[in-house]
Amino acid sequence: MNRFTLLTPSFAVLWAITATAIEPITIGGQRQLFVDDFLVDRMDNVQLQIERPQPREVVLVTDKPWEGNTSAYYTLFQDGDKYRMYYRGSHWNEKTKQATHREVVCYAESVDGVNWIKPQLGLYEFEGSKENNIVWDGVGSHNFTPFKDTNPKCEPQARYKALARGRSLNKNDTSSKHGLFAFRSPDGIHWKLMHNEPVITEGAFDSQNLAFYDQVAGVYRDYHRWFNQGKRDIMQAQSTDFLTWTKPVALKYTESSREHLYTNAIRQYKRAPHIFLGFPTRYLPNEGQRVEPVFMSSRDGLHFQRRPEALIPEDAPADRSGNRSNYMAWGLLQLPNQNRELSVYATEAYYTGPDSRLRRFVYRLDGFMSAASDSRGGNLITKPLVFTGSHLELNYQTGPTGSVHIELQELDGTPIAGLTSSNCQPLSGDSISRQVKWDGETDLQALSGKPIRLVFKINDGNLYSFRFR
Repeated sequence: MNRFTLLTPSFAVLWAITATAIEPITIGGQRQLFVDDFLVDRMDNVQLQIERPQPREVVLVTDKPWEGNTSAYYTLFQDGDKYRMYYRGSHWNEKTKQATHREVVCYAESVDGVNWIKPQLGLYEFEGSKENNIVWDGVGSHNFTPFKDTNPKCEPQARYKALARGRSLNKNDTSSKHGLFAFRSPDGIHWKLMHNEPVITEGAFDSQNLAFYDQVAGVYRDYHRWFNQGKRDIMQAQSTDFLTWTKPVALKYTESSREHLYTNAIRQYKRAPHIFLGFPTRYLPNEGQRVEPVFMSSRDGLHFQRRPEALIPEDAPADRSGNRSNYMAWGLLQLPNQNRELSVYATEAYYTGPDSRLRRFVYRLDGFMSAASDSRGGNLITKPLVFTGSHLELNYQTGPTGSVHIELQELDGTPIAGLTSSNCQPLSGDSISRQVKWDGETDLQALSGKPIRLVFKINDGNLYSFRFR
């Protein structure tokens, strides 16, 4: 039965008139994730719900003399056939309430994202020896945050870049200017300052301040700490050369509640680069200074929808309840032969032991949030969409007796002949990429470029993403 027959005639007519007046959203062949309600017009017994990553093994223990229990601000990314990790090496004596050694930047690498080695780099001396994995020792060691630059115009000597907090190195500068310094490297190991003065000075920078190249917009984006009416918050600036930045602007949130946000861990999602994902750490100073990662998403990198639930709770699985002991690292990796999952990483045992640890967690591919319904079944109706392609693919999972059916509609809610939910071949089980088929009809090319609506009928299932191809 077409669900619109349940409406009273007057309301149905009014809804159809309103529906046809909505400006269609062009999605082309982009993968669409249910990380927000941007494409959603109506939902009946369907909710957009957060999905928590599942804990796996500890991948790194900061047990070297130049590391310690306050090692932090982990950055991980894939670089060809290996993975790189950068983090601060530091240690705090809980009895004396003092740091036991200077802060340094440490480096590790891996071929599988699980087993990491700390190479003997021989670059910087610590306690009389250069046999260590210290990759930088100088201004910015507190929160050095690198990335690999994907800008096609990037010069080879600056293929890797970083931002880090520090004060002016100009001895004649009596103002002691404070801000973010820019760094470059040809190989990710040997680093140099790009400028002797901070390149971003508006904000507060005691956090994991990061930057990356936005290939969609063709600019560098920075996300860094500031204080918004006494609350820790996030600002963004943009640049075309990594040295001259726009005036920072504050992120905007759909939620009215204001919370302390410590690190931000914002990135573009590689499988859908028009979507920004953030894993900021919520700081709760009145609850023993504990922290917990949460999830947020954006379509423009400035306006974010933030979820209230703790993404990695304190009991997942151990040693996360201490002072600032539960940070999310800046890293989202697809590991070798793991084409159905993504790995993220989070800290534990901060302050509490002789060292701290980094643990891996696993997401389903595209599985940060889902459109979910129980065994009663429900419908999700999209806003008018314009796609390109000839078929539709879904990433979904259902219970043993669950199913997903798809219907394509005209803008007024009229089902398109041959593409109704009643003649859609039911999708059940678990698939990362399953093509939707209708009896006697599989090619959608005739509708490509024309505004339509999608109706997802979900029974005891979760829908993570869809894409026209």
